[in-house]
Amino acid sequence: MAAAQVTIAATIAATPCTTWRAWTDPAHIPRWNFASPDWHCPRAEVDLRPGGRYLARMEAKDGSFGFDLEAVFDIVEPERRIAFTLSDGRRAVTTFEAIGGGTRVTTTFDAETENPVEMQRAGWQAILDNFARYAAAL
Repeated sequence: MAAAQVTIAATIAATPCTTWRAWTDPAHIPRWNFASPDWHCPRAEVDLRPGGRYLARMEAKDGSFGFDLEAVFDIVEPERRIAFTLSDGRRAVTTFEAIGGGTRVTTTFDAETENPVEMQRAGWQAILDNFARYAAAL
């Protein structure tokens, strides 16, 4: 059975160039890549090219749980689109569309089967909303 696909989106009050840099630069990623204040992303690694590796360490701040989110980039089109395959085989695509003076960021991802789809949507959307606040302040 094919995985359910989930789409999330946000409009960022920043140019596509700024938005892209904040999304892809490993120095920026730990500053926004978490869904709630009790989690954080202590480090990120990005080899931004097709076949390159992505890694984000996700941890509860109290140390009770953590995991590495790992992927390989399939498509990298600067300031337009990124596609990757997660280590469990699921895929995700993020697009960047200039809208007025801002950027519309849309991500479609394959849901995993361990957690409810709505929980996954809410978590990914919370991270994207965090990103929107961060990138707008750059």
